[in-house]
Amino acid sequence: MPVSLPEDPTLDEVRSFLAGGLAAQAAFDGWNETAVLAAAEQAGVDPDLARLAFNDGPVDMIDAWFQAIDAKMAAKYSAEELAGMKIRERIKALVEARLEALESDREGLRRALAILAAPPHLRKAAKMGWRAADKMWRLAGDTATDYNHYTKRTLLSGVYGSTISVFLDDESEGYSETRAFLDRRIENVMQFEKVKARVTGRGGDGFSMARFVGRLRYRGA
Repeated sequence: MPVSLPEDPTLDEVRSFLAGGLAAQAAFDGWNETAVLAAAEQAGVDPDLARLAFNDGPVDMIDAWFQAIDAKMAAKYSAEELAGMKIRERIKALVEARLEALESDREGLRRALAILAAPPHLRKAAKMGWRAADKMWRLAGDTATDYNHYTKRTLLSGVYGSTISVFLDDESEGYSETRAFLDRRIENVMQFEKVKARVTGRGGDGFSMARFVGRLRYRGA
């Protein structure tokens, strides 16, 4: 998120500038124009300009905020720091960095997810989830362009989505329950390639991606 606006900003620049503060306002006012105006007042942005920047409604606001969260996550670690980790550690670190960026806005996140769960918004919500997973894999150094490109992102989307559901209600110290859940889910993902190789090797059709991703959503699995 930029620290200041240029003298004659574009609407995209206004969106980016205000995005990080939207969730704090939405926690009280909901994802609506009231939250936009409150964020604009706090940031010293002309209210009419803020309205224009977010004239497509709550999903547009949430999308901008999630992009701001992406930016915070990406800034957490340098490429050198990530390169020094094993792949499992990179993914865990990036998911935790994303949760850290969301920590102060859990109520805003809860309200955002309720909006995205509505049938008219499910397609957009899926795109946002895919974008988050793709961002994490790219930061982790993934360059796959074949089938693995899609399986990795599908699995990580499942891991991230299920971890968020635990995170929202986690009152344990240091979010220890969320961290433990994340560890188990990442272990599931690390086992995926072994399962896929075994099933593919015997020419069977017994593996189901849908069933595997579904298992990631259960706390005790």
